[in-house]
Amino acid sequence: MIGAGIFTIAGRQAASMAGPGVILSFMIAGICSLLAAFCFAELTSTIPASGSAYTFTYVIFGELWAWVIGWSLILEMTLAAAVVARAWSLIFGRFLTDFGVAVPAPLAGVVGRPEGFDLPSLLILALLTGIVALGARFGLRTLWVIVCAKLVAIGGVIVFGARHVDPANLAAIPAPEAPTPQGSHDVLQTTILGLIVGETDAFGWYGILAATPAIVFAYIGWDIVATAAEETIDARRTVPQGMIRSLVLTTVIYLAVAVVMVGMVPYTRIDPETPLASAFRLVGDDFMVHVINIGGVLGLTTVILVLIVGQTRILFSMARDGLLPRSLSRLSRWRSPSTATLVIGGCAMLLAQTVPVFALEQLVVIGTLFAFLFVAIGVIAMGRSMPDLPRGFHTPLRPFVPALSAATTLWLMLNLTVLTWLAFAVWMAAGLLLYLAYGRRHSMLAPNSYHRPAEPPPQPEPWRRSGPGSGPGAGPGTGRSGPPPPRRTGRGRHRR
Repeated sequence: MIGAGIFTIAGRQAASMAGPGVILSFMIAGICSLLAAFCFAELTSTIPASGSAYTFTYVIFGELWAWVIGWSLILEMTLAAAVVARAWSLIFGRFLTDFGVAVPAPLAGVVGRPEGFDLPSLLILALLTGIVALGARFGLRTLWVIVCAKLVAIGGVIVFGARHVDPANLAAIPAPEAPTPQGSHDVLQTTILGLIVGETDAFGWYGILAATPAIVFAYIGWDIVATAAEETIDARRTVPQGMIRSLVLTTVIYLAVAVVMVGMVPYTRIDPETPLASAFRLVGDDFMVHVINIGGVLGLTTVILVLIVGQTRILFSMARDGLLPRSLSRLSRWRSPSTATLVIGGCAMLLAQTVPVFALEQLVVIGTLFAFLFVAIGVIAMGRSMPDLPRGFHTPLRPFVPALSAATTLWLMLNLTVLTWLAFAVWMAAGLLLYLAYGRRHSMLAPNSYHRPAEPPPQPEPWRRSGPGSGPGAGPGTGRSGPPPPRRTGRGRHRR
C-alpha cells in the first residue's frame, strides 16, 4: 500500500489541486476505502478463492458482470504496475544523483525519465516478473526487512518533519480558489461533477474533492490481498483482519505524512515531482532526502511485486473459468501460473515504455472504484439471495454500510475527469467485444462445453505453513481454507 501514492502523487495533488486541503482529501479517501474494505472482508470470508472482486461478482451476479469486473481489474493492476515502475525509476535516478553516482554517458538519457524509453523501469519489471514466474519466493524475513525499511523512512518523515511544521502553512484549509484563466478551459480535464455543477477552479473545496479520487491511488493494495485468499491459511479469518487493520494503520500514517508535507513549507513551493524530498531540502534537512529515496526504492519494489502477483491471480481465475485461454490457468513445475505471469509482466513493460502512464494514472483509480462499487452492491444482493451462507466476517450495520460504500464510491467516480471516463469506456468496449468473440463461446458455462482440467486438483492442506501454495510466487489452488460456495450460472443450476 505504501508506495507511489504517498511518495509522489500526494505531493502533486497538494501542489496543483488541493493545497493544504490535501489532508482532508486523505481523510475522505481513507473513509471511503474503509467502507469498501468492510464489504470486501465479508465477501472474502464467504468466498475465499482466487480472483477477489471478479470471483465475488461471478458468484453473485453471473458470468457477464464477472467479466466486466475482471476486465477492469486487469486495467487497474497492469497499468498500476507500469505507473509504479516509472515512479521507482524516478526515485532511483534521484537516489543515484544524491549519492554522487554518475550514470554512464550512453545511459544518461534513458535513466529516470517520466516518458519514453526508460531502462530502470524496464529492468525492475523484468526482474520481478521473472521472480514470480519462476515460483521463487521472497522469504518472510526478507519481506519484513523491506517493509520495515519503508516504514522507518516514513516514520523519519513524520518525526523529523514535525520539527519544521509551521502552523501558518496549515491555516489556509481549504486553500484559496485559483480560477482557471480565460481561454485555458479544457473540458477533457474537467471532472464529471465539475461539468454538472459548473465548477472547474483548482483549490478550494472543489480542489479537495477533485484530489480525493487521485489520493485513493495511495490506498490501493489492501484489496489485492483478497486475490490470494485461495492460498492463505485460514483465509476466512485472516484476510479480513489483514485488510482492515492495514488500511486503518496506513490511513493514520498517511494523515501524519500529509500534515508534515504541507506544514513544513507553503504548498506553492512543493515540487510536484519530488514532494517529500523537496520539502526537506527547503528546510535544510538533506539527510532525510537520502532516507526518503532509499525508502522509496525499497518500498516501490514490493508494491510492483504485489501488483504482479495480484494480477496473475485475476488472470488465472478468468482463464480457469474459460473466459480467457486455458493455458493461462496452467501451473508450471514451480507451482506457479508462469504463462499468465509472463503475459502480465510483458504488458506492464510495454505500457511503461510506450505510454505516458502518469497522465493515465486515474484509469487505475476508476478500475478500482468500479470493482468497489460491485462489491458493495454484491454484499447487499448476497445478503438477500444467500442469507444462510456461512460468513467469517459480517459487514457492520448491513445494508446501511454497503449502501453508503456504493454511494461514496460512485461519488468518487464522478470526481474523475472526462478524459478518464472516455478512456475507460473505450477499454470496456474492447473488453465486451473480446468477451463476445472468445469468452462467451469458450466459457465453462457455454452449452455443451467440456473442458479438461489444466491439471489434477492439488490436495488441500489448509493448515500447512510451507510447501506448495505458500509465498507470493506460489501457484493458486493450494493450501485453501475450504471450497468456495457454488457459483451462480444464470441458467438455473449451480456448480462447484
